[in-house]
Amino acid sequence: MNKKLDIYLLIYLLTLLIFSYFFLFIKHNVGNDSTISEWLINYEGGFTKRGLIGQIAIELSRYFQTNLRWMIFLLQSFTLTLYFILLFNLLKHLHYERIIILSIFTPIFILYPVAEIEVLARKEVIVFTLFLTYLFIPRNSNYKIFSFTIFLVLAILIWEPIVFFFPLIFLFEIIENKIENIDKKLIKLILSFLPSFLIALLIIFDPITPEQHKIMALTLKNEFGESCYMSCGRLITVSSIAQQFQGQIERYSLEVFVRYSLIIFIGFFPLFILFRNSKLNNKKLFLFKNFNNPINTFYLGVLPVSVLFAMGFDWGRWVNIFYVILALIYFQLLIKEHLTLNLETLRQNFLYKIKGKAFVILFILFCFGWNPKTVITGDVASFPGYRIPYKVFKTLSN
Repeated sequence: MNKKLDIYLLIYLLTLLIFSYFFLFIKHNVGNDSTISEWLINYEGGFTKRGLIGQIAIELSRYFQTNLRWMIFLLQSFTLTLYFILLFNLLKHLHYERIIILSIFTPIFILYPVAEIEVLARKEVIVFTLFLTYLFIPRNSNYKIFSFTIFLVLAILIWEPIVFFFPLIFLFEIIENKIENIDKKLIKLILSFLPSFLIALLIIFDPITPEQHKIMALTLKNEFGESCYMSCGRLITVSSIAQQFQGQIERYSLEVFVRYSLIIFIGFFPLFILFRNSKLNNKKLFLFKNFNNPINTFYLGVLPVSVLFAMGFDWGRWVNIFYVILALIYFQLLIKEHLTLNLETLRQNFLYKIKGKAFVILFILFCFGWNPKTVITGDVASFPGYRIPYKVFKTLSN
């Protein structure tokens, strides 16, 4: 049965990947959104946040003497391909319980960037890919702690808001490394975060100057015929967390909080159920042993993520990023047997009482019947399972 479901999962991922290629190609021909503009940020005027990938794209474009926008398309396509390959190779090791299947097919996970193409190939997908790559490095490897440090450094250089997920990743590493006390392993783990924290401080306290931004923009325009717009242009308009929070206040409303409370509750529901019915196999772990239910320690790890929601208005995107990181952590811990899933209590959930065609209808409605819009002011979108192929058909017809 698992092999049969592996085939279904592979078909699902390949379909989404093909749709991703299609939408990326269209966006690079006529697009002027953050999918491209974010990748134009570079170091030509000096160090700045999120500039690493743009600089790599520029250097490759210069070396191969090719169009910068085309090089970005190739890099994005390569990243998405690698992400999907690594994701499949992780997920295929799961035992496909009904709740696990729903946690994979929830519309706030893999489907989301294809349903909301403004999110497609944004820089967080590079962070996801790097994290998955790190997960596949054997735990007993001599390079494991070094590779973890490199992952953190690259992640902060590529997409600095990942810092709000560091507490969650820290807790994950405590479990993976079986750290029970304040010892050498814990000190090594803490020190591995130090370089990325120093880079984060540099980003905060030494932002790009207007003169540096002008040099960056002129390089893009004069050498590659590209404008420094949207994400690239906003580098000098937003600075402190306080300023970003103040800019958000006017968008807050009771409707927004109710909508996103429901989105998080419904979208995360399968994963919540999995966490609730799981237990750590090692109850002596550092920090975790202080709780009656050690798994509750993860709730502390997700608290800093709320700052991200306060800073930016891409709430649908934040939900997706939050879910991806939390799901990857949970699946890895389950696969590596750091967690035990209590199947007896899990199967008492009401979802197991829904049989036959009724469950098929529920599955379709839950997984393909809705998704959150990208920005905080957007409503809930309907039927991405229909809209995605329809967009492709309509575009090809025109």
